[in-house]
Amino acid sequence: MSNPPSNPVETTVVVPAEVIMPLDFVAIAQAHQRAVDSVFAQHALVQSAANMMVQALRQGNKVLWCGNGGSAAEAQHMAAELMVRYVKNRAPLASIALTTDSSILTAHPNDYEFASVFARQVQGLGRSGDLLVAMSTSGCSENVLLACAQAQRQGLNVLALVGAESQHIAPLADLVIKVDSTQTARIQEAHTLINHLLCESLDLHFG
Repeated sequence: MSNPPSNPVETTVVVPAEVIMPLDFVAIAQAHQRAVDSVFAQHALVQSAANMMVQALRQGNKVLWCGNGGSAAEAQHMAAELMVRYVKNRAPLASIALTTDSSILTAHPNDYEFASVFARQVQGLGRSGDLLVAMSTSGCSENVLLACAQAQRQGLNVLALVGAESQHIAPLADLVIKVDSTQTARIQEAHTLINHLLCESLDLHFG
């Protein structure tokens, strides 16, 4: 008669401390703070952006959002903040993220090309007086630039949120807010701050 199998022995793998790379919290904090400080240093521009958004919504227009990757997620995040709420209970504010419809996002590149995937939606959904918020950490994403150009042709206002580089998008936007950073993560963190500041303004006017 064979003996029953013994329980496996649990082992803990100890990783030598010298192979664990420590985070440089000081450098990260400094880069983050520099990006955040650059937002508050442009408070007049942020206020102008808030005024632009409030005016569009007061006139019965809507806010469209676009971006790629993390900026696409931020577009979806912000459309939800407007349509649901930020802090105060209020009526929904008309807002659409151009980054969320998987059928459009796959059909359009399949039938045409990816570069115009946002421009096509602006063409179909945008109306004169609407606001397009275009987010690009690099400032040169082709599909975002084409969306801005299409928005201009149709009489939409364009707010561009970018990093330190903005020479490509600046001619296509009514207002550009540049974050003082070339690091994608720090720029995205600052864009979220800007967008939350816009929400603070919306709560003041519509809450």
